[in-house]
Amino acid sequence: MSIKLLDLTRQYKDLKSEILPVVESIMETQRFVNGPVVREFEQNFAKYCDTKFAVGCSSGTDALIMSLIALDIGPGDEVITVPFTFFATVEAIIRRGATPVFVDICEKTFNIDVSKIEDAITDKTKAIIPVHLFGQCADMDTILDIASRHDLDVIEDAAQAVGATWSSSRAGSMGTLGCFSFFPAKNLGAFGDGGMVTTNDKTLYKKMLCTRQHGIDMSNPYYYDHIGGNFRLDALQAGVLNIKLKYIDEWGNRRANNASLYNERFNKFSNIVTPHNLAECRHVYNQYVVRVKDRDSVRKRLTEKDIGCAVYYPYPIHTQPCVSYLGYTQGDFPITEKACKEVLALPIFPELTSDEITRVINTIIQR
Repeated sequence: MSIKLLDLTRQYKDLKSEILPVVESIMETQRFVNGPVVREFEQNFAKYCDTKFAVGCSSGTDALIMSLIALDIGPGDEVITVPFTFFATVEAIIRRGATPVFVDICEKTFNIDVSKIEDAITDKTKAIIPVHLFGQCADMDTILDIASRHDLDVIEDAAQAVGATWSSSRAGSMGTLGCFSFFPAKNLGAFGDGGMVTTNDKTLYKKMLCTRQHGIDMSNPYYYDHIGGNFRLDALQAGVLNIKLKYIDEWGNRRANNASLYNERFNKFSNIVTPHNLAECRHVYNQYVVRVKDRDSVRKRLTEKDIGCAVYYPYPIHTQPCVSYLGYTQGDFPITEKACKEVLALPIFPELTSDEITRVINTIIQR
């Protein structure tokens, strides 16, 4: 019997009786864009993240773009981030006409190596985008200290980190802005695309309300304050997400329990490196990613046994053809390049059973 990397049908079965009435009520009102359902979810999400404001949008990518627009980042500006992330992190910077400046990752956590950030700062640097990869926060104490000393904004890429914490502070609440994705595969996933930006800055909040509707002046329809985009969150997605938000901590605890089951067995094998969970963090395991030197053969073995797995990410962003103009080459970021050859994501979703985890483990260790 197959084990999927992520089986959302199990989650839907549990929530179907709650979701369908909400979807039907939205159909009855025909309020599909913005409206009271979106506002309710924004308020609930802001409260969950311990922020004053939250602005729903169309995707995690658009959340990043909206944040950069809000901070007036564009041509001539530089933004520091990592080459080991989903491409959208870098894409958003480039689409704004700014220049991404890469800093290598920490080998243990896959997050930005904070000891290398200051060497990358120039007089053109405007912001840092730390990525809370796989569900664990970057070292926000150090990042915020660096940003404060150099007068930089911090945009948290928390696309994979809803519910994660750093020293009891929620992901998305520590930087100038926090960006989230509700792509279905995320630990808080919609029934399509969706995103959110969180902030404690009222001025930025008001600007983003305009930005997500093409930059329109909210008090004067058809008068445009600045160039924005069609970045709105659909009410249907907000309705579904509002239901799921109630369960996010429970699901996070289940994911952590599943990770513990993996770790207990894998830690006996020197050729398998399990995720490093920092003491300051609550890791929510959007992905459970191990490192194995014979990654491709392990992946082949799992696939042959009909067990889902994936590589996040097989290619360093600094080696991608579309960013060759930045001038980076193979060898510039050795920790990232090594990770791309070794990482493998295994099933970790909340409904996964202990028997299924045992089967995954035994397939990897060949028992």
